[in-house]
Amino acid sequence: MAHTTVIPVPVMGRRNVNAYLLLGRRAVLVDTGIPGSGAKILARIAEHGIGPGDVSAIVITHAHIDHFGSAAELRRATGAPVLAHIADLGPYTTGRIREPYLPTGRFGRFLDRLDAFHEQAEPFRPDLLIDGATALHEHGVDARIMPTPGHTAGSISVLTDEGDLVAGDLIATSFLGMARRRPANPPFHDDPVANLASLRAMLALKPSTLHVGHGGPLDPARVERWAAREQHRLEKLDARGRLRTRAEVCGTAEKPTNAEQGGVGGGC
Repeated sequence: MAHTTVIPVPVMGRRNVNAYLLLGRRAVLVDTGIPGSGAKILARIAEHGIGPGDVSAIVITHAHIDHFGSAAELRRATGAPVLAHIADLGPYTTGRIREPYLPTGRFGRFLDRLDAFHEQAEPFRPDLLIDGATALHEHGVDARIMPTPGHTAGSISVLTDEGDLVAGDLIATSFLGMARRRPANPPFHDDPVANLASLRAMLALKPSTLHVGHGGPLDPARVERWAAREQHRLEKLDARGRLRTRAEVCGTAEKPTNAEQGGVGGGC
């Protein structure tokens, strides 16, 4: 087994929005930042000796604009296949996220008012649609893709064989990474209860470190304590009838429809 190194690739600010480079026998890129980030990401990975042709795969953790925004651009630049979950196919093939956003708090409500969060990205169709745990060994890293639904229906994380969890927006640090090591919800979740269940399922696998889309690395023990508090908070919201999910807001279960699989629609 070759060692897999997880390298943050800052796309905005120091750690406000991150992609990640997984280095093993080859290189795998996880997430692609906002639209127009391709050149910046290629320059960042070049600092580690990785050229466009060295990238063996691009994994997209979920269908939000700051994670899949430059996927089409980077696929052209690298020739690498894009891997993503089928349940988020609609937004990928239209270039538009599912709206409305469901903020997790005041910061999310503020961000929802910004035009940047409602941009359209260049559409693309993933080369490999994930619908379960998927090994990345053939792409040169000893790791596997793990479905972690909740943030979006098609959210995924990447767990290396050595225990590093590249978690997308399963968890974040406060204020889009400005409080570097303090666990927090990201600004939005489609289903907070399902997301917390996914987080706890990943924590049960005893990862050594959580590498997140917004902020610095997180200690699993600290995330465990945060998850217990979050469980209590969600139970209180539910008791007051204030816990919303996308399925309830849109009046339908969140799963890929025939229309989405044909590339139609990014909203409810």
